Amino acid sequence: MSRLTLDQCVVRNTAGRKGRTHAVVPGRTAARHLHYGRIILDPSERLVFETSDRETGLVCLGGGATVHVGDDPYTLARLDALYLPRDSRIAVTAGSSGCDLAEIAAPVTKRHPVQFVPYEAVKKDAGLHFKAGAPPAERELNILIGKNVQASRIMAGVTFSAPGNWTSWPPHEHAAMLEEAYLYVDMPAPAFGIQLVYTDARQPELAVVVREGDCVLMPEGYHPNVAAPGTRINFLWMMAAHREDVDRKYGVVNVQPEFSEVLSGLDRGR
Repeated sequence: MSRLTLDQCVVRNTAGRKGRTHAVVPGRTAARHLHYGRIILDPSERLVFETSDRETGLVCLGGGATVHVGDDPYTLARLDALYLPRDSRIAVTAGSSGCDLAEIAAPVTKRHPVQFVPYEAVKKDAGLHFKAGAPPAERELNILIGKNVQASRIMAGVTFSAPGNWTSWPPHEHAAMLEEAYLYVDMPAPAFGIQLVYTDARQPELAVVVREGDCVLMPEGYHPNVAAPGTRINFLWMMAAHREDVDRKYGVVNVQPEFSEVLSGLDRGR
């Protein structure tokens, strides 16, 4: 039976509540390993949590925060990322305008070091920041947690489309190695997009309207999307490898056979 169902793969308005919330959780959604949640705090508010058995990535979506890992502080601004090892105690203190952090995690057996990834450094690296595709499928890719970070399962980055364009094109899938979720960001109303997730192109299991703050999980299947005319579909993508280390590979995809002659444009990120 397909795992591509609305109740298992679509979580609406994941930024709707303050504090630390959990939107994608194995057992509650179609995820096997991937966890996604949000940390939204008021100015100067502080929150403490443990990573437990999960390696964790924080990506700053808005405002700013100081994150203490033990006694070591890291200051996050917009689209900065921070990799946190399993078995760590984390303290987040929001900046003067509050903070909005995406929390991406997966259970692992290894413990890797803390790693801070400034967005400004990503933008200067041609292997992490590049354009893929051509109109009407042109988009800007930014790999925040990928080959630049030691990790066992998680990867994350942000994609910005050109107005009205398709992304994740040609349609591709990587279910044997990775599960993925898209969190739609920087899409102020009335912007919206259409997200498809399917194993059967003639009868797509999921074809949903998505807006800012929604999250769609792709445990399997091809997953192209398209922006409404004149607006952009932008998303934070997050992945978890099925097999630790072995399956943590960016850009290794199976293109839908009908579009096999179209280049994915992801090779530069490998």
